[in-house]
Amino acid sequence: MQTEFSVIIERDSEGYYVASVPSLRGCHTQGKSLDEVVERIREAIALCLQGGDSDHEVLEFVGIQKITVRS
Repeated sequence: MQTEFSVIIERDSEGYYVASVPSLRGCHTQGKSLDEVVERIREAIALCLQGGDSDHEVLEFVGIQKITVRS
């Protein structure tokens, strides 16, 4: 069975890519390249699903919006 997940990928200040899956709590990883982080997030998803989180929350991806806030 195949299941599709939305994955958010960002780059931190040190140049590492950080990936997270909003519909799976605690499912995140990092890598030095996009290829590496995609491979690792696939592994992380599989581990999260094996850990009993197969009843993940289904979220519909809407988009990304940058918002500026005064501090």
